[in-house]
Amino acid sequence: MALTIAEEQRDGVTVLKLTGRLVLGEESNELRTTIKRLLDAGDNKILVDLNGVSYIDSAGLGTLVAGFTSSRNAGGTMKLANLTKKVNEQLNITKLVTVFDVFDNVAAGLKSFS
Repeated sequence: MALTIAEEQRDGVTVLKLTGRLVLGEESNELRTTIKRLLDAGDNKILVDLNGVSYIDSAGLGTLVAGFTSSRNAGGTMKLANLTKKVNEQLNITKLVTVFDVFDNVAAGLKSFS
């Protein structure tokens, strides 16, 4: 299943709702391009909703880290919400859960930006 990215502006934060597989190739490139476009437009508060992600590989994790770093370099931040059990396990195994601000749901993630 290809990755789809739905964008929504809420209270000055861009919410990216991901659905599908975040893997090496077109999928991770699409997310990287979306984040770069947002940052170039000055939208540097990004919340990534991972509830619909069925699988993520090392390239997908790398894309999330690159997005986090790029947003920090642009004076903003990127946070994660709605981790599935599999994604949560992968972030814990790789210790990336200590890098990202992770929230149980989008509402809590949005609140953290204010």
